[in-house]
Amino acid sequence: HEPDDLYTLRAQFWLGHYELCLEEAKTIARRPMAPHLKQEREEFVSRALLALGQHDRVMAAASDGSSTALQALALRAQYDMATDEATQLTVIEAMKSLLAETGHTSVQLFAAQLFLQASLVKDALNCVHLGVTMEHICTTLHIYIQMDRLDLAKEQLSLLKQADEDSILTQLASVHVALANGSSTAQDAIHTLQSLSEQYGPSPLLLNLFAASYMTTSQYEEALGRLEECRRDFTTVLPDTLINLLVCYSHLQKPISELVEEFKMSFPQHSFCKGLARVEGAYEREAMKYKVAA
Repeated sequence: HEPDDLYTLRAQFWLGHYELCLEEAKTIARRPMAPHLKQEREEFVSRALLALGQHDRVMAAASDGSSTALQALALRAQYDMATDEATQLTVIEAMKSLLAETGHTSVQLFAAQLFLQASLVKDALNCVHLGVTMEHICTTLHIYIQMDRLDLAKEQLSLLKQADEDSILTQLASVHVALANGSSTAQDAIHTLQSLSEQYGPSPLLLNLFAASYMTTSQYEEALGRLEECRRDFTTVLPDTLINLLVCYSHLQKPISELVEEFKMSFPQHSFCKGLARVEGAYEREAMKYKVAA
């Protein structure tokens, strides 16, 4: 695989270095490149903006006459901004219509990502299971891990290695499979993450993966150290960072109420918050049964 003009851009995005990805996009914007690479560059710019929560800019990029891929990313921005379930359902239907109109691989990928956000796992898998691109294979691998089908996830990892063993995507996928496999292979994940961090620098994504690796081997203090580094060095707060902090705090018997409140304020529509609300509601209903009249 010969590196092309977008090699660094893709690497920065996949590793969670979204600001660096945008800087790289500016640097290469003036270079003459094939139309399909120019289009891909625009998609990565919108994806990085989406990851940074700059939804208005993502939607502005998808004005009339823009590609279906940018329109799909605008729908993802709308879903992120939605404050009620009805709006979210409308966005999901719009994405399904867009999918029906086009067989564009990027639209399939972005639709799968939206469906996963909405917990529509089967719909997500239908978009990417044919493995047309490496990102499709990678997304399929994540879905299989979510479904507790590690055997199928390992098959996807083999496909990635056949396509390009040194790809950032292949390395990150191997980390996820190693973590899903449990404590016996967590050290392999740490080794890969160290190598990527040395080469490209730490990012919130990599630091969260480090934390997950340490938690898999019950090294909660080390995990906490990586998460605190993430909070200290990066302005972008990921839901994963807060969830991983909650797990660490619980195991280290630290108070979690402030973190829980921060999560509810920052990510009210997140599936973790919705799950928490369901559990709290169930607890309250049970508690009422045992309430002693004063």
